[in-house]
Amino acid sequence: MTSQARPLRIALLTYKGNPFCGGQGVYVRHLSRELAALGHRVEVIGAQPYPVLDSVGEGVTLTELPSLDLYRQPDPFRTPGRGEYRDWVDLLEVGTMWTGGFPEPLTFSLRARRHLAARRAEFDVVHDNQTLGYGLLGLGVPLVTTIHHPITVDRRLELAAAQDWRRRLSVRRWYGFTRMQKRVARRLPSVLTVSGSSKAEIVEDLGVRPGRVHTVPIGADTRLFAPDPAVPEVPGRIVTTSSADVPLKGLVFLVEALAKLRAGRPEAHLVVVGKRPQKGPVAEAVAALGLGDAVEFVKGISDEELVDLLRGAEVACVPSLYEGFSLPAAEAMATGTALVATTGGAIPEVAGPDGETCLAVPPGDADALCQALDRMLGDRELRRRLAAAGRARVLARFTWSRAAEATAEQYRAAIRAQARRGPGLGDAAGRQPSAGSGTSAGRPGGAGEVPVGAGRGAAPGGAAGADQTVEAPGAAGTVGSNR
Repeated sequence: MTSQARPLRIALLTYKGNPFCGGQGVYVRHLSRELAALGHRVEVIGAQPYPVLDSVGEGVTLTELPSLDLYRQPDPFRTPGRGEYRDWVDLLEVGTMWTGGFPEPLTFSLRARRHLAARRAEFDVVHDNQTLGYGLLGLGVPLVTTIHHPITVDRRLELAAAQDWRRRLSVRRWYGFTRMQKRVARRLPSVLTVSGSSKAEIVEDLGVRPGRVHTVPIGADTRLFAPDPAVPEVPGRIVTTSSADVPLKGLVFLVEALAKLRAGRPEAHLVVVGKRPQKGPVAEAVAALGLGDAVEFVKGISDEELVDLLRGAEVACVPSLYEGFSLPAAEAMATGTALVATTGGAIPEVAGPDGETCLAVPPGDADALCQALDRMLGDRELRRRLAAAGRARVLARFTWSRAAEATAEQYRAAIRAQARRGPGLGDAAGRQPSAGSGTSAGRPGGAGEVPVGAGRGAAPGGAAGADQTVEAPGAAGTVGSNR
């Protein structure tokens, strides 16, 4: 067997692995399965909530690298007991949380660095799933990093939605970890991202050289997300997947559109795959517009239940202001459900041209959403045509098997590049990380490098539909669902 064809030994890192909320767990679950199907060995190394993997024992293993799990339900932002502290990284994690910052990208990277230090010879390549922590610089192993989209985008949208200075201060402090991620990203030898839109944002926001960023689209599990003519459509049903009060998701505009739509179509109703908000803009809009009986929130559902929900919908909708990819769009199209979607971020790259594979509307425009939904609900033939074209588009472009093949090619390129650089432990530029870079001896460079926040429990995004954790704004990327 040639070296090119030799199966690879892959360490796949994920600091947050929930497969039902956010993108990290979804990405790791499907990519690890398809890499194993190609013959590679994948060891997923993750923190709480731990990933749920499909192919354990069939080329995939899971190594648990526990954090203090500070955001777990039912006691998010908890103070650990004295016996839970193991080392200085635990103290750093708690101290950052107490001051309102989000510690997990930094602290997971430090634990991963320590774990991998004694195991370098066991892996051909390390694949980091958007941790972007100081601990991952200078590992001495070929490194590939996926950035679904820069979390600086989430930060901007959260700041724009903040209603007063206290909220803005809280948002800035929570997103303090993005300073670290910018510095780390610029020193990475190989960055993968999921769309052309995300690549442009990575180059612009993070300052990564364009030649180091490679676009590898992800996709839907088209064997599971598939049409079933035996499932009847529910008249007026619209389905969306959304973290309710994350401004980026644009759910409040869809709620406003539904209120307008029901004036002429009283049967129209919305099913949101995500947690029902108890307060905030979406909860206020549902109450003010009298939509309590027309908007249903479902959480904790399986993939199979989501597929059946989509099969029974007349329309799927992605109302986001921005997406780095949009798996909900790909999954709806793969299922054969007609799609209404905004043009925010990379959504057009997934959903395709307006009138051919979807109906496209500007982001943040409730009137345009209402008009597109009304048109779709009123034209059965249009729904059928767009649904068929949408599934064909996903089958041709956006499958996990294609993503795994392209990712493996990037692994081999990273291995060749590392061999050319030599066996040193330097970063992308061939330099040893300095103490000021935050990686000397696996410790951050100083207190100024550690994100600090505005007060305990001050996460501006609040809970975002996670069953096992409080969803830190931007912490999980946006390629996944919130079920």
